[in-house]
Amino acid sequence: MLRLDLDEVSAKLRTGGPNDEPDDLSLPHWAGVLPLRKGYGTPVPSDDLDGATAVPDYLTVL
Repeated sequence: MLRLDLDEVSAKLRTGGPNDEPDDLSLPHWAGVLPLRKGYGTPVPSDDLDGATAVPDYLTVL
């Protein structure tokens, strides 16, 4: 868990692809959108568990 006390925050939001300057279009750099997804990975059991304790179904369906 991580806690940050923030007094001020800002964000820039927009939709659509990159807004490159005309001079930048000739540069050999990749431009695009990298979509981010939120989700759960495969459950990793604690090292302290015995091998007989299975991962509960309610965790495997996430």
